[in-house]
Amino acid sequence: MKNEGSAKTLVIAEKPSVAQDIVRALTPVAGKFEKHDDHFENDQYVVTSAVGHLVEIAAPEEFDVKRGKWSFAHLPVLPPYFELKPIDKTKSRLSAVVRLAKRKDVTQLINACDAGREGELIFRLIEQYAGGFKGGAYQTLGKPVQRLWLQSMTPAAIRDGFEHLRSDAQMQGLADAARSRSEADWMVGINGTRAMTAFNSRDGGFFLTTVGRVQTPTLSIVVEREEKIRAHRSRDYWEIHGAFLAEAGEYPGKWFDPAFKKPTGDDADPEQRADRVWSQREALAIADAVRGKAASVTEESKPTTQASGLLYDLTSLQREANGRFGFSAKTTLQLAQSLYERHKALTYPRTDSRALPEDYLPTVKQTFEMLAGSSMKHLAPHALTALNSGYIRPSKRIFDNSKVSDHFAIIPTLQAPSGLSEAEQKLYDLVVRRFLAVFFPSAEFMVTTRISKVLNHHFKTEGKVLVKPGWMAVYGKEAAEDVVDAKEGDKGQNLVPVREGETVRTESVEARGLKTKPPARYSEATLLGAMEGAGKLVDDDELREAMQEKGLGTPATRAAIIEGLLTEKYMFREGREIIPTAKAFQLMTLLRGLGVEELSKPELTGEWEYKLAQMEHGKLSRAAFMGEIAAMTERMVKKAKEYDRDTIPGNYATLSTPCPNCGGVVKENYRRYACTGADGNSEGCGFSFGKSPAGRTFEPDESELLLKDKKIGPLDGFRSKAGWPFVAEIVLKYSEDDKNWKLEFDFGDDKKGEESGEIVDFSASESLGACPKCGGAVHEHGSNYVCIRSVPTEQQPTPTCDFKSGKIILQQPVAREQMSKLLETGKTDLLDKFVSMRTRRAFKAFLAWDKEAGKVNFEFAPSKFPPRKTASGAPAKGAPAKKAAAKVAAKAAPAKKAAAKKTPAVKAAKAPRKTTAATGKQPSAALAAVIGEGAVSRPEVVKKLWDYIKANGLQDAGDKRRVNADAKLAAVFGKPQVTMFEIAGLLSPHLN
Repeated sequence: MKNEGSAKTLVIAEKPSVAQDIVRALTPVAGKFEKHDDHFENDQYVVTSAVGHLVEIAAPEEFDVKRGKWSFAHLPVLPPYFELKPIDKTKSRLSAVVRLAKRKDVTQLINACDAGREGELIFRLIEQYAGGFKGGAYQTLGKPVQRLWLQSMTPAAIRDGFEHLRSDAQMQGLADAARSRSEADWMVGINGTRAMTAFNSRDGGFFLTTVGRVQTPTLSIVVEREEKIRAHRSRDYWEIHGAFLAEAGEYPGKWFDPAFKKPTGDDADPEQRADRVWSQREALAIADAVRGKAASVTEESKPTTQASGLLYDLTSLQREANGRFGFSAKTTLQLAQSLYERHKALTYPRTDSRALPEDYLPTVKQTFEMLAGSSMKHLAPHALTALNSGYIRPSKRIFDNSKVSDHFAIIPTLQAPSGLSEAEQKLYDLVVRRFLAVFFPSAEFMVTTRISKVLNHHFKTEGKVLVKPGWMAVYGKEAAEDVVDAKEGDKGQNLVPVREGETVRTESVEARGLKTKPPARYSEATLLGAMEGAGKLVDDDELREAMQEKGLGTPATRAAIIEGLLTEKYMFREGREIIPTAKAFQLMTLLRGLGVEELSKPELTGEWEYKLAQMEHGKLSRAAFMGEIAAMTERMVKKAKEYDRDTIPGNYATLSTPCPNCGGVVKENYRRYACTGADGNSEGCGFSFGKSPAGRTFEPDESELLLKDKKIGPLDGFRSKAGWPFVAEIVLKYSEDDKNWKLEFDFGDDKKGEESGEIVDFSASESLGACPKCGGAVHEHGSNYVCIRSVPTEQQPTPTCDFKSGKIILQQPVAREQMSKLLETGKTDLLDKFVSMRTRRAFKAFLAWDKEAGKVNFEFAPSKFPPRKTASGAPAKGAPAKKAAAKVAAKAAPAKKAAAKKTPAVKAAKAPRKTTAATGKQPSAALAAVIGEGAVSRPEVVKKLWDYIKANGLQDAGDKRRVNADAKLAAVFGKPQVTMFEIAGLLSPHLN
């Protein structure tokens, strides 16, 4: 390698953009840098970067019990040390950084990762991974380390940071806190999830029950709100609205009690208001008493100002985008990340700061000049106004180093974007308008409060007039006419004038009957706000203070936490509302019943933040903190393991449908719905069914429907003992042996009718369209859409066609309209709820008729991003989602596999194999025809085989534990059908 003669310093930044900023800042003082594929280099420095986390912690192999085999026998998992594992998608970057760190001419390192706990952890894990595992622990490289601590990215600030580097010893407390937080999250999350899963799987099956320090308190917030909504009992109340006639015109007013005081104390009624009357008789009496009467008027007018909102951090941007555009937190983060990485139009988005560094004023002025001179006609005039009016000046509200953490607020960069999608443009405009508005003057209003007194009754009217729009002009608001409920007389509007001493007349008055409403459900915007402000829910002053700046999660992780809860079916979206499922209530009941409620409380985060802050300042040792975490973990597992009662106390439902066996009352308990006899309080007749068959918890209305119709589905979200998701119908069938009804899975085995010759009658069903294979009519049948000629019918007892397509494919429901569209046009709309069997990731695809393969297959939308070029000119690795989608497509369309295999070199470049020819085994020709060529490990073979089985629908519809071999699998198995337990043994002869 070039330039390896003299001693050099390796600078490791957290992101490529920061590495480039460092190079630009150092060039005037350290000389020109030469650019290489993965670093910059001159005579003094080698500058490279991570791309966020490159290494993650993991338990050593002997502690890593695979999902589906979790039991209390393997708990608690308290590994003596944590392994460091490369993150798959950034392995090549890690290799490059490690190679540079190990260079002989690199004699010292500078940690230039972001100034915070997470940045410290990123660097430390890379350095320890590079040092390797020796003597029972990971070692450092043994090269001196210094810390670059930056809160501003201007060239001057970077050069100043290099002149004031911090020592490794100064950063040890922060490093300990970072590593401890990471390991503690792992221990609580892994042990909590495995313990709760083991507890819930005691009756058989695999009931995955995930918990975590951040996700479970977040879920608790949603569940507690839903409990308040369900417990709310609507009450009638009345408001009295009047219209008053003055010389200049009419104005509205609302009755209120001037003597009202807001109730306090634990038993205070939160629904009491000064303008509410709780008796219709009293409300009508007031209305009758004042109608047509004269009123005296007093009013007070005073000027008020309103400043623009602060600059955005990620959470406030996600909340605003959700409220304005309905974007999910995940979508907003993806858009902001694209505007940052791809378009270079926004600064780094994963920030919790809403201020800028104090030396950023010149950069801000340059940004305004860029906007003023841009072609963005809706923004340029406001930028020009700010420049011409001298609005851009120092302000502690905007420029404040003490309010800048790892990163500063999200603002536009000096680069005007082009080619933005509609969603990207919306988000960019949102950020730019806030950036412009924060420098504009405050909006000025004149607020008038008018009291109209009739007899002894008072009516209030509030008027609000916009005098100077100030920052509101940036949003196109020149008057305050869009105030909600302005005409109700109590929310603000322009008021007709009333002369001093003038008597007005009560022209009309009405008592309006209303009902109290429960608290609103959380939207993603309000849930993000609740996560950010979770510290307010903590009673302990010290813990609340520790959480003040943190909340639950970080801006970078909150979207993923919400998405994780949605994926695990703890919550679902309905419009913009987020609603907890029965599984969520069941988890909260479990945690309360086991006495491990700390997992669901934000106090746990508050306590950790308090202790980690102590560790950062050298007041608490890492060993002491981790000892407390281990003790807490052991206690949590012990409580779940030793719980010996049949059920867990909770607020359970009573079903309205009677027991099908004896007519008794069916009630819910923790695990089951069970008959409790005619009186609802006895042991009943023995009828019951599990609440969570195969890990999917019934909602109360689903249980009611199952009991009423003896059938429900098909439903998705079930998991096999091995953790595989599957779809099935549930039925209640009468067992002659037990003389009672039992719950069973019905996998929609349409073949039974075909094999028995039982005639299928389609006369009552409507055709969805013409079969693409033979032109026959396609109908719904069981869990599939089938050609009328593929099953025995009166018109054609012997089937001649085999067209069939599932009503749920990879957890994506396929509606009748979509199947009709496929039959008519060749493909469906873009569907977005497919879940890969291998990666468990959701993906989007069209379903399309593949004439060549003779079946319905996936078709993927072309990427709107052109492939990046590597140094060699070949396209770079695809985004993980695209890779996952491509692999699912390959599995779902075997007929297209051959085409994919024509370019093995490209495939190798896409995903470096873990298994080499030296370490893996070569598949036989028969096995290679199923899983592909190349050395593989035994676990990889099993995974690929199952991918093939699932993608081609080869599990037996009547018994999912059996696999029906197609021509390729028959050559491997040596018989037409095998059980899933036989497969591993049958593979040995095919691996050399």
